Amino acid sequence: MPERPARAIPAAADPAAGAGRVSRVPLVALCVTEITSWGVLYYAFPVLVPAITADTGWSAPAATAAFSAALIVAAVAGIPVGRILDRRGPHLPMTAGSVLAVAATAGIAAAPTLAAFAAAWMLAGVAMSAVLYQPAFAALTRYHGPRHLGPLTTLTLVAGLASTVFAPLTHVLADHLGWRGVYLVLAGVLAAVTVPLHAVALRRPWPPPHERPGAPPAPRTDVRRIVRGRPFAMLAAALTLSAFTTYAVLMNLVPLLTERGASPAVAAWALGLGGVGQVAGRLCYGALARRTGLRARTAGVLGLSAATTAALAVLPGPVALLIAVAVLAGTARGVTTLLLATAVSDRWGTAAYGSLSGVLAAPVTVAGAVAPWAGAALAAVFGGQAALFAVLAAVAAAAALLAAGSVPARGDVTARDP
Repeated sequence: MPERPARAIPAAADPAAGAGRVSRVPLVALCVTEITSWGVLYYAFPVLVPAITADTGWSAPAATAAFSAALIVAAVAGIPVGRILDRRGPHLPMTAGSVLAVAATAGIAAAPTLAAFAAAWMLAGVAMSAVLYQPAFAALTRYHGPRHLGPLTTLTLVAGLASTVFAPLTHVLADHLGWRGVYLVLAGVLAAVTVPLHAVALRRPWPPPHERPGAPPAPRTDVRRIVRGRPFAMLAAALTLSAFTTYAVLMNLVPLLTERGASPAVAAWALGLGGVGQVAGRLCYGALARRTGLRARTAGVLGLSAATTAALAVLPGPVALLIAVAVLAGTARGVTTLLLATAVSDRWGTAAYGSLSGVLAAPVTVAGAVAPWAGAALAAVFGGQAALFAVLAAVAAAAALLAAGSVPARGDVTARDP
């Protein structure tokens, strides 16, 4: 039986059409909804785990496994959500995802058993695929055309405050309401904030895709051909390995620093200062994108991540130097977020951004979900944090090498915002 032809998506018409004034309403709305969605669906859980286990008797690994399962579901569900985004725009999937997030969060609060708790989290995983970064990136990339890098940077900077806002808020609420009451309140916050903003602010015509100036003309974007191609495979492998090392380093930084003589309080501050480096990296990304080629930029940023991980593995101290390296690692982490957000548009344009980014994000999200558990297990196998970080540095170096082959023909150009 002959294979059915791959579905192709029309590419952009006139790039200049995206150069006019673009409404800031979707950007402002998405900044608010991303802070809220990340805060409720992601950052509240680590704060509430001790209360959940103490109240229910479920083990911490079992409760955390339910949360990790949600991230894996989000990775898989992100693929069809990406196709819907390309065809219909963000209004339907992000509004429906918000409603589903409200129901899932209420289900988490009411779960009588561990099985029900896990099922509610998996429902939350479907909602995550429709309300977190990937659909928001797709929306801004299409709405802002060739000038999408600035709005993407703004979104990641603002959404980076989600932990700053919701971690302490969740802690304060937990002191008065218990974990179930906290999740019920957070479900109400989602309902009051994300559902109306997505329903109203994203209800606008879905513009045609616009390619960046200088991109090679492509009358049709063949999604299957791109996904099966060597550059896409190498990009996916590089970003997946990078995500694994990034999250493993993040979750094991405090144990590493305490092994090297830092107090738990100082180690926690070092972790927080890494967030400052993350913001700095995102602020610098626009200048980096204007001054570097795509191949050098991708491999260089992932190489910086490998170098900082190696430094943390081999430097015995002093603690101040280790903290400085941790901040530099945060800078690489912040830049990597924007590398992922622009990886598809820089290489293959925006016509199939949702479909391609959904496929690309799936293994990256899975790697981020398993990295905390895998990092702890590898530290036990290799006999400590220093050995773990040495292994992670080698994995990160492999990611940088793979990234050098992730650029399609004629794609290694300096991407300049018009």
